[in-house]
Amino acid sequence: MDRLFLDANVLFSAAYRAKSGLLVFWKLKNVALLSSRHALEEARTNLEEEAQRLRLDTLAKKLQFFEAATAELPKNILLPEKDVPIFLAAIEASATHLITGDLRHFGSYFGKVVEGILILPPSDYLKRFTGLSS
Repeated sequence: MDRLFLDANVLFSAAYRAKSGLLVFWKLKNVALLSSRHALEEARTNLEEEAQRLRLDTLAKKLQFFEAATAELPKNILLPEKDVPIFLAAIEASATHLITGDLRHFGSYFGKVVEGILILPPSDYLKRFTGLSS
């Protein structure tokens, strides 16, 4: 079973529109959807409409939450301070995948396994492992 850690931008995008293509993640079979309260709050802060925040609350009910147990990144990864809790929480969650649309900060790691976690944008995961696209 894949353990998908969803970054804040994935949560934001899924809640932004009622018919977001990213909602397909919540329909996948044989996956566990994981995130952190940090990511959830970052997504909530960036949503402007109450309807969007309500959609986020509904989506959050199907997530398992994990938080970083340490503040130190593995030696083989460099990230801005704001992204450190995301990656560390994914490690704590024993995620198999980190799903993020953050090309700027995670893009150099896309398609790579770091600390046992395959880092992918949402569309790549959906194409590679489900045959679907977002």
